[in-house]
Amino acid sequence: MKKIKILAIPMMVLLFLSSCASVRVLSDYDREANFNNYKSYAFYKTGIDKAQISDLDKKRILRAIDAELSSRGFVKSENPDILISIFTKEKEQVDIYNNYWGGAFGWGWNPWYWGGWGPGYYGNNVSTRTEGSLYIDLIDSKSKELVWQGKGVGNLNNISNIEKKEERIREFVSQILEAYPPNAVAANQ
Repeated sequence: MKKIKILAIPMMVLLFLSSCASVRVLSDYDREANFNNYKSYAFYKTGIDKAQISDLDKKRILRAIDAELSSRGFVKSENPDILISIFTKEKEQVDIYNNYWGGAFGWGWNPWYWGGWGPGYYGNNVSTRTEGSLYIDLIDSKSKELVWQGKGVGNLNNISNIEKKEERIREFVSQILEAYPPNAVAANQ
């Protein structure tokens, strides 16, 4: 029984940390759009300028999108089929954990309590994390209508290491664009 308790705690911590690292992705699209016609792209400066993040992070996101689309055979063009815009949101999440690490009063031994005689320890643990959302919009360049939108939500963890920050941005972009084009996603399922 003690071995199970000893193994359960690290497993729970590992599960919690791995769930924080993932990106939750949603996408939506216009069912009337023919995604096979979209072979070239350009960035929609007007939309990108409205994104409320630093210019450095905008560059990182655009480079990641550029790399992802180029690896799939899309071509950057002055006369594109689709325009790409981004939008970001972030919010602070506050997590409060109340823990009781036991002691007990009374006679006898109880296997459910860690500790012995005397009061237990009540620990309050408060942590904050930043949850960010990145939206990638694909706009038909002729009709100027939104044809596809991908959204990635995940923890940003206030990364100060630039390499780790760039890696996290690439992860967001890659996982969002996995859902594009929607016809390919439906075919794989």
